[in-house]
Amino acid sequence: PMPFDGALAIDSHGHVWGWGLNANGDLCLSGLIEFRPSQLSLSDVTLATGARTHSLFDSGGKVYACGSGEYGVLGTGSTAKHFVELIGERVRSGLDVIAVPTSQATRADAERCGIALTTLDETPELDLTVDGADEIAPDLSLIKGGGGALLREKIVAAASARMIVIADRSKWVAQLGRFPLPIEVAPFGLGATLKAIEKAIAAIQGPGSLTVRQGKDGHAFVTDGAHWIIDAALGRIDDPKAMADALSGIPGVMEHGLFIGLAQTAILAGPDGVTVVERP
Repeated sequence: PMPFDGALAIDSHGHVWGWGLNANGDLCLSGLIEFRPSQLSLSDVTLATGARTHSLFDSGGKVYACGSGEYGVLGTGSTAKHFVELIGERVRSGLDVIAVPTSQATRADAERCGIALTTLDETPELDLTVDGADEIAPDLSLIKGGGGALLREKIVAAASARMIVIADRSKWVAQLGRFPLPIEVAPFGLGATLKAIEKAIAAIQGPGSLTVRQGKDGHAFVTDGAHWIIDAALGRIDDPKAMADALSGIPGVMEHGLFIGLAQTAILAGPDGVTVVERP
């Protein structure tokens, strides 16, 4: 018998495995939190105890997956893409997974991998989100949105009982803000919205540089919700909570990339192995 609810293990290929007890008391092994950080080179299996994986199972022993990276949710971004591929491998081996994708790109990947999908209309309450991040602070506040899906990612994270972030250790920072903060906005009235964003930022800290994100075609990047993204190069964010509140109050701002109080656990991969951090 295991003296804890679940655990993580890293094998010699850098794969992260999770296991735990389902509602029937059965020991279940899954690849749901498996990813392949390219920096990882381990010769032995490393255990990181303290992670709780029992919430991955419902009363019937079924796993709900959110891979944004995220189960309940399949996320967006480079880490989430690996995550989706590996869930697909487990599905082909018999794993029963139902997922909510957070972007059209992830939906396409999941369908290609044979992963069964649902929506928040059909499944409005999720057990767990697993997602990546652009920056992770010591209190597990995050900057997300580098992949352009921050609105959907935040909706599914808020609908989940638990959120786990998976990332390489370079995303761990002492203070948020080095990565430009994505702000999703309505194209209508963009000039007025930009002025309001500038004013809100200046009231909290020094001014930053605001740039409309460009797509590969050289035109404004358009999100799955038909919005645009403003990237705010701030250098640092002195008060993430105040910044989040100020941006949320601006008409025309649909959402911002500050995820505060949503992540409970971060799994960080680096050359020396994997570190599991719980929110204080």
